[in-house]
Order: sequence, then structure tokens, then C-alpha cells
Amino acid sequence: MFQGTGSDVGKSLLVAGLCRLFSRRGLRVRPFKAQNMSNNAAVTAEGGEIGRAQALQARACGVAPSVHMNPVLLKPQSETGAQIVVQGRVVASSGARDYQARKRELMPAVLESFARMKIESDLVLVEGAGSASEINLRENDIANMGFAQAANVPVVLIGDIERGGVIASLVGTKLVIDAKDAAFIEGFIVNKMRGDSTLFDDGMAFVESRTGWRALGLVPFFAEAARLPAEDAMELARWSREAGEGKLRIVVPLTPRISNFDDLDPLRLEPDVDFIPLRAGEALSICDLVVLPGSKATIADLAFFRAQGWDIDLKAHWRRGGHVLGMCGGYQMLGQRISDPQGMEGEADTVEGLGLLDVETVLGDQKALRLVEGTSLADGVSFSGYEMHFGETTGPDTARRFAQFDDGRNDGASSSDGRVTGTYVHGLFSDDRQRASWLRRLGNIESGFSYEEDVERVLDALADHLERHIDVDALLTLAR
Repeated sequence: MFQGTGSDVGKSLLVAGLCRLFSRRGLRVRPFKAQNMSNNAAVTAEGGEIGRAQALQARACGVAPSVHMNPVLLKPQSETGAQIVVQGRVVASSGARDYQARKRELMPAVLESFARMKIESDLVLVEGAGSASEINLRENDIANMGFAQAANVPVVLIGDIERGGVIASLVGTKLVIDAKDAAFIEGFIVNKMRGDSTLFDDGMAFVESRTGWRALGLVPFFAEAARLPAEDAMELARWSREAGEGKLRIVVPLTPRISNFDDLDPLRLEPDVDFIPLRAGEALSICDLVVLPGSKATIADLAFFRAQGWDIDLKAHWRRGGHVLGMCGGYQMLGQRISDPQGMEGEADTVEGLGLLDVETVLGDQKALRLVEGTSLADGVSFSGYEMHFGETTGPDTARRFAQFDDGRNDGASSSDGRVTGTYVHGLFSDDRQRASWLRRLGNIESGFSYEEDVERVLDALADHLERHIDVDALLTLAR
């Protein structure tokens, strides 16, 4: 099990790289994360959802993602509340304090899923959540030391040298956690080293001497990690706003409850595209396409959108002849009304939409979770992706549907002028065929970039990187 001294120390990335590394050695490897908190999720073949990081780790193993790789997923809906997903299915929404009290009830499902992963593999690589030293959350813990003890799993602690204070964070973890928990930690890894690594030899030795834990590796910063799908919104802060000389300019407004923003990675990585994230307080600049991404709290994010004045900017963009694409929650925002009569995403409410599509959405308690394949009707181009949404969208503009799925169902809507489109399909731009069609139509760009091949290349490069800098044979000797 890989736990961290804090959030964003690189646990997900290291596990993904080790999944690829050990899989290449011929082992049957599976990832596992008992509890994840993220609005970036993926749909599994069982028709459930898990954290995006575990889907990437499954890919690194060369296997399909399963709900049992991430049995508890928390999807934040507010500053203190989240939707609770257990083994792929939404079971409740809860405030942070109430959730702490109910975690004990979730441990049987966690251990059941872990047992399934053990049965079908030679090696399970377990990722912790947040910090190993959150002693205020230790009671009923299912994510870190509570799971390690319940499942009898040895722990490797990861520290992040880039943020500073890594020696204190590693040694301090030994100091503050219970002695029984500390006994489960067998070694440590220091991640994100920049510059001359020999300058930290004494630091590694000091941590070893003060903790009794084995130094397993000092891992240099891996810049290409930015090309892989991110686990949570912390990655958004690193997205650059710099405009280049691309043939197509795409602006994406970033709202507080943005979800599934990995939909945008393929566009962000296109060489001939200027990808501009729009943050609070900034004006929507002149561009070719505005993409409204998904949201975990659509009505709340729409209110934020209006508070920035982006609704006015968006309509000006449209009047200038610009194009607009709404994906999932963004599609719902583009309509005339959004109704949440059961309070699925917060307080029950009905609000006016942005009015660029003649549709309206009613949020219900049935969640669509399925892998899909289909054809976009404007250009006759095939795609594969997935649906993940509450609500049903109806209205005149759905007659000009965006796509037809291979199972005969219709998806999305388009305005009469063809410049405003809404769809419930996630992963659309990961499909090279679809992305190439959009870029050709909007910017006369002939894309030569293969997103899926790029992900595979980076995973292999990451595995090579870790093999050079981690004692992976020692890691195997720790496994129980």
C-alpha cells in the first residue's frame, strides 16, 4: 500500500507507473483504492463508476477497470458535502461529519472488493488517500491505516520534496501516528526531486535513521505526467493560460464543481490549438470555440458562471459567429431551464438556463452510467465514449440531435444555425476520429496527434523512469 504524507504527493502517478512496470514483468497486477474523493470519474463495463486515477491504473495493468478497484468514491457537491458511490452505485449524499460516522458501515464492502482483486491477481498495488497522519480522521478509517490494518497490507510512505519540508513530513508522520500504525510502514519514497539528486543523500539517510524505515527510492520529477489524465481538480491550477500561435483558439470556463475535465486533455495537448482555461475574475476573450464541461452541481456552477459575467460574454461570442459546445452539465446549462425537484445536486430548485439551446432538463434519481459507441450526425464520424449523468433533456432542439448511438438511442441537441451543440457523451475528444473532425471543421486543422497512443507512450516512459529510481525488487519482497 502506498500512502502519502499529504495530498498531491504523487501517489496515483507512482501506482500507475508501477502497475505498468510489474505488468511488463509478466505479473497479473491490479490497482486498488478503498476510498477516493474526485469528480473525475470513469465508467466501468459493469455500468458503475470509479475514480479516474484507478481507471488509468487499470489501463497501465492492461485490464478493464472494475468497480472493485475503487469501492468507495466520494464526489464533492459542496464545500462540506459529497455524493457517496459504493461499488459503482450512488447510495447517498452526506455531509462531511455524517460521513465520518458512517464509514464503519462501508468497510465490509471495501474488504469484499479487495478480496476480489486479490483472487484475480498476483499483486495488488493499493493507493491511500490524502495524508497518513490525519489522526483526527483515524477512527473508522477505511482509506489509510484503518484499511492497512484490516487487510494486513504493508505500507510504503511517499513524501513530496518539491513542496518543501519533506524530511519533517516523513519523520513527523512517524511521530504523530499510533505505534501500531507506524509498524505497518516498511519503507519510504521521496518523489518529485529536481536538480542534483546526490544533494539529498544525507536527507534520505537521516529519514532512515530517525524512522527505521527503508529508503526505497528518490524519484526525479517526471514532467510528462502532465500528459496523463488527472485525478482531481488540483491539476487545474497548473493549466497554462498562455496564448500561442495555434490555428484554433478554445476557451474553457472553470467552475468550482467541474467534473470529468479529463474530457479536455486531448484538446489541451493538440499542437495547433491554443487552449485557454478561463478562471474566476477573467473575461471570456475572442475565440473560435467555447467548451462548457461537466459539473457535479450544475445549478450551483451555473450561478457561479453568471456571477463572473460569463453568460453575457458567451452570448456575445455566439453573436460574433463563435461556436459553443456543452458537455453533460454544460449541455444542461445551455438550455432554457434546469429543474432539480428532488434536490439531487443540492437544494431543490428550478433555474433559468443560458438559453442558447431550446431544451430543458429535469434532474431525476436515475443515473445513466454506460459505455457508448455511436456516430455524430453532422459529419458522419464514429466515436466511443461514456455517459455519466442524472437528468433527462428534452425540447425542440433535440430534433437536431448531436449523435445516434449504435444501440439506436439519440443523444444531444444542436441549434438551428449549427453553432451551438450539447451532448451527454464524455471522452468524445479522446477518440482521434471525433477530435480530428472538430478541428478540421472549426480550424481547418489536420490533426496528426493520437491521444491514446500518447497515453500509452507516457505510461511506458513512467515505468522506465521508476525502474531507474526505485528499488522495485525490494518492493516485491515487502508484498504479503
